Amino acid sequence: MNALWPVAFIAGACIAMQAAMNARLGQLLKSSWLATSYAFLTSFVLVSLVLMVINAKTLSVTLQNVQLSNVPWYLWGSCVLSVLGVGSMYWLIPKMGVGNLMSYALTGQIIFAMLISHFGLFDSPQKLISITKALGTVLLIAGIILINKD
Repeated sequence: MNALWPVAFIAGACIAMQAAMNARLGQLLKSSWLATSYAFLTSFVLVSLVLMVINAKTLSVTLQNVQLSNVPWYLWGSCVLSVLGVGSMYWLIPKMGVGNLMSYALTGQIIFAMLISHFGLFDSPQKLISITKALGTVLLIAGIILINKD
């Protein structure tokens, strides 16, 4: 197993906690979309500050060497997917519960990640879906059904 798994585990835990917290914020503000806008605005500000403090020199050199015309148009649309995904999660958590929602969301992420890797979409490293991965996916779906069974 990759030695970075603890970082990935903590990242997942942060996403679950942040989603639950922002879902509650959306309830209190009476708008999950307002909570989503707050999350994205503050995230942008924080990441911008980190970039300015840590990588000011590197960022300047990187931006000078980037040819924006070389960036495929559809990559700029990833923000739409972020807004739909995150905003929908904030809206769904009060209705489904954070555990149930995260189990379905994780299943969707894994299945689509495997498809993206299988076909090498977006210049991702290509990793074909094997019988073992397919079996793992079937077991994952069975686990999700059991987790969400009342």
